Amino acid sequence: MHTILVVLYVIVCISLIATVLLQSGKSAGLSGSIAGGAQSLFGKKKGMDDLLGRISTGLAVGFMALAIVLTILAS
Repeated sequence: MHTILVVLYVIVCISLIATVLLQSGKSAGLSGSIAGGAQSLFGKKKGMDDLLGRISTGLAVGFMALAIVLTILAS
């Protein structure tokens, strides 16, 4: 049981790192900072960044949950 959770934890960790690295930066130069601020203000986040954001949020929740479960099982 513990080994399966550790393997799942490693897979979630690697997936979380990959999804965060695949996301585009919020400030792509001076024009990106001006346009990016307006887009985040009016909520125009669409496309692949939106999908990767949702996936990384889910993976982060899974990461925290698995970390807590593994800590409880270790004690």
